[in-house]
Amino acid sequence: MSGNGHGYGEQAGEAAPELAQEAAPTTAPSVPAAFGLFSSDTKKNEDLKQMLESSKDSAKLDAMKRIVGMIAKGKNASELFPAVVKNVASKNIEIKKLVYVYLMRYAEEQQDLALLSISTFQRALKDPNQLIRASALRVLSSIRVPIIVPIMMLAIKEASSDLSPYVRKNAAHAIQKLYSLDPEQKEMLIEVIEKLLKDRSTLVAGSVVMAFEEVCPDRIDLIHKNYRKLCNLLVDVEEWGQVVIIHMLTRYARTQFVSPWKTDDDIVEEYNENNFYESDEEQKEKDRNVKKTYTMDPDHRLLLRNTKPLLQSRNAAVVMAVAQLYWHLAPKSEAGIVSKSLVRLLRSNREVQYIVLQNIATMSIQRKGMFEPYLKSFYVRSTDPTMIKTLKLEILTNLANEANISTLLREFQTYVKSQDKQFAAATIQAIGRCATNITEVTDTCLNGLVCLLSNRDETVVAESVVVIKKLLQTQPAHHGEIIKHMAKLLDNITVPVARASILWLIGEYCERVPKIAPDVLRKTAKSFTNEDDLVKLQILSLGAKLYLTNSKQTKLLTQYVLNLGKYDQSYDIRDRTRFIRQLIVPNEKSGALSKYAKKIFLAQKPAPLLESPFKDRDHFQLGTLSHTLNSRATGYLELSDWPDVAPDPAVRNVEVAESAKEWTAILGKTKKEKPTEKFYSESEEEEDESASTSATESESGSESEKEDKEEGSSDESSESSSSSEESSDSESDSKESIAKKASGAVKESNVEEIKRKAKGISKNRNTSSSSDTVSSSSEESSSDSKSVSDSRSDSDSGKSRSATSSKKEEKTAQDRKTPSKQDVFLLDLDDFHPVTTPVAVPTAAVLSPSLTADLEGLSLSGSSVIDQVTTQVFVPTKTHEMLHRMTGKGLSAHYHFSRQPDMFGDHMVSVQVTVTNTTDQKIENIHIGETKLPLGMRIHEFNPIECLEPGGSATVSMGIDFCDSTQTASFQLCTKDDHFNVNIQPPVGELLLPVTMSEKDFKKEQGMLTGMNETSATIAVAPQNSTSLVIIEKVVKAANLGVVPSGQDNIHRFAAKTVHSGSLMLVTVELKESSTAQLIINTEKTVIGSVLLRELKPVLSQG
Repeated sequence: MSGNGHGYGEQAGEAAPELAQEAAPTTAPSVPAAFGLFSSDTKKNEDLKQMLESSKDSAKLDAMKRIVGMIAKGKNASELFPAVVKNVASKNIEIKKLVYVYLMRYAEEQQDLALLSISTFQRALKDPNQLIRASALRVLSSIRVPIIVPIMMLAIKEASSDLSPYVRKNAAHAIQKLYSLDPEQKEMLIEVIEKLLKDRSTLVAGSVVMAFEEVCPDRIDLIHKNYRKLCNLLVDVEEWGQVVIIHMLTRYARTQFVSPWKTDDDIVEEYNENNFYESDEEQKEKDRNVKKTYTMDPDHRLLLRNTKPLLQSRNAAVVMAVAQLYWHLAPKSEAGIVSKSLVRLLRSNREVQYIVLQNIATMSIQRKGMFEPYLKSFYVRSTDPTMIKTLKLEILTNLANEANISTLLREFQTYVKSQDKQFAAATIQAIGRCATNITEVTDTCLNGLVCLLSNRDETVVAESVVVIKKLLQTQPAHHGEIIKHMAKLLDNITVPVARASILWLIGEYCERVPKIAPDVLRKTAKSFTNEDDLVKLQILSLGAKLYLTNSKQTKLLTQYVLNLGKYDQSYDIRDRTRFIRQLIVPNEKSGALSKYAKKIFLAQKPAPLLESPFKDRDHFQLGTLSHTLNSRATGYLELSDWPDVAPDPAVRNVEVAESAKEWTAILGKTKKEKPTEKFYSESEEEEDESASTSATESESGSESEKEDKEEGSSDESSESSSSSEESSDSESDSKESIAKKASGAVKESNVEEIKRKAKGISKNRNTSSSSDTVSSSSEESSSDSKSVSDSRSDSDSGKSRSATSSKKEEKTAQDRKTPSKQDVFLLDLDDFHPVTTPVAVPTAAVLSPSLTADLEGLSLSGSSVIDQVTTQVFVPTKTHEMLHRMTGKGLSAHYHFSRQPDMFGDHMVSVQVTVTNTTDQKIENIHIGETKLPLGMRIHEFNPIECLEPGGSATVSMGIDFCDSTQTASFQLCTKDDHFNVNIQPPVGELLLPVTMSEKDFKKEQGMLTGMNETSATIAVAPQNSTSLVIIEKVVKAANLGVVPSGQDNIHRFAAKTVHSGSLMLVTVELKESSTAQLIINTEKTVIGSVLLRELKPVLSQG
């Protein structure tokens, strides 16, 4: 039994050096040949199979360590499944642990073979070691075959009652897997969830709430009795559990409490409006109602108070979860405390920044004051990516007011000069928004934008024109000069949107520029046939407006433009021409509308509203995927509106079943000692009685329920004084904690359960305790982090405690608050440590979902460089046509290679497909139909596009496993009515993933890939291609290679691995004298190497 006490983390820690030593000689030399034609894998695996069938445990253990090492390095060990699964019944605990680690990885792939060992897994569920029991349950739930659903259901029920919280946690994880396999089991699973929700262990809380959210998020009644317990346990739950619980409690609170957002002024005004005519009694009644509105439910306050410390969490997701909780639940005066924590997250990586800034952008629209003190934190840095710059700009625009606008405009002037044109354009739009929102600076902004019209950059000028057009609509009377200035720019501006905006302005205000407008029409009539469709439409509108206001000068010009439009290729322009001709040129066929042509064309247009794109996002819960996408995502749970009247708060009270006297009489303890000795859920009896594990479990459960009651009673007693509690949180916190300790309130317990405990205690006192009992006793005594005298034998500690005064007890309990929480959390993981063994269980290792994660950080000397995939150096923008719009009956499709590791599988190349609807009808149900693929090639289809609007386009991702070849992937692109045969052919450079390695490793690997594995050529390099930067740029543009650092200026090295097989691809460019260079490619995939060489040669030789 001595092996039972080792946790995953401890075992992994001990195995690490061994694994490194043993894996190195066996794996390192075979790396280069691992994917070659004459692979030694088969031989090596035969060796492992023989070791697994050996009669010696040492050989089996050695084999399992090597196999787990292979898995950790990403190698495929699935063919060893039959040999490994035979050892699942091994009596050696170390072998058994490693076998389960292997099975967790491959049980889902090899379901048939795993089913043969199902009886062994069932036996393992009764194993004395908690880690084996948990692993067996994980393997069982990974075999996704409907026939074993009843067995899984039984296993989950048993595991939910297990003494080990780690096993119960795994039972909660298995619930979600079983529900996805067979939703018909929902009712039985809800019973298990209800049972696990009552669990006092912090280890279980997060997992069971996740199961609740997946299986039955609408069953809010299951949370009532556990609400206060979850609030109090929250600070000690692991980080991802905290995120899940906070989101669930946010939804719960919105259904159970009234809104705290009603301000004093609104209610007082309402109250004073009619009180002159009201009687004293009516006034008193109203007075009571006003007071009632301001009373926050103690449970509501409990949630806000217990989540507040988590704003200091190191995990960005936890901070974001608390921030959204305060945003949706806290009074507006208190919500401001989250702003500092959110600003702190802006020091994180760009992905975290993006999400946080999106949420701040939404918040800053409604409550500017929250983030105004941190204005400088949102200033844009030159190193920020465009997406972050745009979001920061959005927030700065939202926070702009009369006080800070001058500072912001100076900042914006710098941004306009940015090399990032997309960002410069966004800045101009931001200046426009500031001009409309703050009237004091409208003229300043307008003058600044007019100055930008002389900018050399066309994008800046175009964006300025569009924004000026919108600003002029707000006050056109004073700006005739600006319109004239813009008319002069028409000859130089080529961007269609900008040209269209100028023409619209001249047409709309043609009466203010009567001399310029006809001349503009004359110039544009000349270039009509070469203009963009958008500009042509505005030329037609300009002609129509001038025909109605100045027909003498423009009648013939307008008719000429209308004749050009009549025969235009675009049917939009032809239709517009017919419409305008009938409307403005009266004839015998003209209808009644022609009388009102002037009113129709020259009607007063409302000024456009320049609004934030984040204005409509607040109806989604902050921090959710739906909020990020601004579209309802699958699985999104709506945040309900506040109820007008709060439901009965009594539903959260846990009922009292037994008096305090009976409780203390049976357990032989005084009332005062329990709350002071323990701050959290474990009871004093767990230390003192040293009883059997079952007895201690039930004691801890009832004791924690007891403490729940104390919290409930203290909350109820503080209800009348909740206004003072709101004003001074810290003071009420300390008072409440003292009140809890002194409280001798009635606790919940069950009579039969207590009797069972009493029997268990007396029985265990007379018998010698087993190793399990001793270990749990030693664990619990150490979990309180007391002095030596406190962790002595039961009788001694009992005596010393009875001798201590109540004042000292209160003091020590307060001093011990934090350590007791932490230690209970850490030591709950394992109930089976022998008393003689000093225990130090690393929580992260025990909680890891598989040993793969545990071994990620190990530095194995033989670890392969192939696994160290880096991010792409260059992302190609070139798109390839997949379906022409004529062939596709108006549906066109293009694709490009994004060079991202594919989300659909390790062996797949990620392909971005953009489909466009060029028709005037909706195209429905765009999906992939029949596929015609060469042997071994696979396609992961994109999700069907339900509907594509006329003129709309959509981009979707798909994955293709090309099997390291440049063969074409043929398939059908289907719509609701048609199907089209399309092809995707990859350039050889897209079949690679860049890897990072040192120069030393590169040379070592290159030395192993010589002879037939080496291809080379001498090429003449164009003079402009001979610099380092140009060579690197050209090579990474042509192929998805990683740059290897080089100590020599004339040698450039690049490394990658093939996507499908993971074979190394090493490229060397060595510059020689007289403008020549030697291009060398080393790889086992000689065909791919030759093709790549052929593609790289022209890239380097061309000018």
